[in-house]
Amino acid sequence: MNDRYDAGAAGHGADQYELVGYDEYGRPVYRQVPPQQQTQQPYDGYAQQGYGYDPYATGGQQAQQYDPYGGDTGQQPQTPSYDPYGTGTHPQQHTGGHAAQYDPYGRTATSGQQPRVAEQTAYIPHQAGPVEEPVTQERGDRDYRTEQFAFVEEPDQDSEDVIDWLKFTENRTERREEAKRRARARVVALVVVLALAAAGGVGYLWYAGKLPGLTSSDDKKDTATPTGAQKRDVIVVHLHNTKKGGTSTALLVDNTTTKQGTTVLLPNALALSGDDGSTTTLAKSVDDDGSSGTRDEIDTVLGTEIQGTWRLDTPYLQNLVDLIGNIEVDTNANVPDPEAKSKGTAPLVRKGKAQTLSGKSAVAYATYQASGEAQNAQLERFGQVMQAMLRKLTSDAQGATTTVQTLGMIIEPPLTDKDLGAFLAKLADLAKGGDYKTALLPVQTDGTLSAQASASVVKDVLGGTAKSPDKDAAIRVSVRNASGVKDNTGKARVVLLNGGFSFLDGGSGATEATSEVVYADAADKDDATEVAKTLGLPAGAVSKGDASGNADVSVVLGQDYAPSSS
Repeated sequence: MNDRYDAGAAGHGADQYELVGYDEYGRPVYRQVPPQQQTQQPYDGYAQQGYGYDPYATGGQQAQQYDPYGGDTGQQPQTPSYDPYGTGTHPQQHTGGHAAQYDPYGRTATSGQQPRVAEQTAYIPHQAGPVEEPVTQERGDRDYRTEQFAFVEEPDQDSEDVIDWLKFTENRTERREEAKRRARARVVALVVVLALAAAGGVGYLWYAGKLPGLTSSDDKKDTATPTGAQKRDVIVVHLHNTKKGGTSTALLVDNTTTKQGTTVLLPNALALSGDDGSTTTLAKSVDDDGSSGTRDEIDTVLGTEIQGTWRLDTPYLQNLVDLIGNIEVDTNANVPDPEAKSKGTAPLVRKGKAQTLSGKSAVAYATYQASGEAQNAQLERFGQVMQAMLRKLTSDAQGATTTVQTLGMIIEPPLTDKDLGAFLAKLADLAKGGDYKTALLPVQTDGTLSAQASASVVKDVLGGTAKSPDKDAAIRVSVRNASGVKDNTGKARVVLLNGGFSFLDGGSGATEATSEVVYADAADKDDATEVAKTLGLPAGAVSKGDASGNADVSVVLGQDYAPSSS
């Protein structure tokens, strides 16, 4: 069965088509051939007689043919002939025009390149009309479409957009960099302004004398907390040399208001007043009057309020230093070994910076006094050992208490081992932080205190008033506490000492409602009135009577005594 399209079926003057191949289902595919002028050529004898064809005609010959069924002898569309075996040697049915040879699969069998003719898209007759598609360009045996090379053939329409985008990006980057530069300039300017302002402020404070750390001592005194408002905890410590004899005394002061710790060294020559009003020295008082009497006498002379006494014998000092793990001291002398049998033995303690001292060497250095040296030189060495010991001692109250208990010392009342441990822990904390110092109380050759010379220690450190004993000095006032408040005795003592009176402890007795001030000699009436005024008692409390002991004026503190008003 022949599926080819019959050109004559389209009628006279219809469009011309030629076979170009087969689709994927084996159906023939045609394309429309544009009309073209046919060239007449001479025929052989048979061709001139009528209609016919050369059965061996090749694709390169032209012959006029007719359609035996169409009856139209005019120009017919060109159709290719094909060889079912692809050889192109068998006769095929033609309708005229150019003859071509094809293999069974629709491939052109003619030799040589066929001319390319602009043409419309082929389609199968009796099917829907052809869909207009872009004209393709053939390159050799492959079919290329023009749109495949659009990126080559078409100009880059986005080039201007790319340039604009690059310009925008560049401008935006420049704007950002400019903004950063302006921000840096503003920061630098701000820093300069702040620096100038700070410098101006510091300069003003310096000019006004308000810069911290650069004010004079007089300014500090004027702006400091008043002496009476500062709270101090004070303990007196006596170092007893159990081998050579003698004592060394110091006051350990914790100023809880200013957060300052101080060791105040008291020379043995310090003049004190005995219980009977007689004059004595510190060294003699420790031997004769014991710890309690000496504490009161020190309070009388310095106007202090000592909370307790710590008796520290040299064996306990040695154990304490060994217990805390040695100390470091900037020693100022070579100390020989007291147990050395020959003079050529190396010193136990060498002079130098940051010398490590064990318990034994610490005791030897603290008690050492070279031949011809004043007792103050030895006292200062004792102060060095005490401060070095506090720097090494733990700042924990419980730990310090355990250390004290481990020593096995006998603590004199009212001080307890717990109180002593907590007190030493506070001082240790100040010593570690650099808020600790050692001061020597200045004493004149006769043992008295110069108010001007001792003001920096007695007034500033201890918050008291120096009152050296004198036979024509202060009125001796005996105080008996009948108020029922134990602390009133100490408070009255401080007030009287600061008022210029000598204090004598008259003990305590049964509670009484009202206070009394009694004088024995009429010449002491004015003094008794002054005592009442100093203690904040009314003038009606003063009366003549029998003064107790060797006191010039006797005072009985009743329940009406108010320490805050004195």
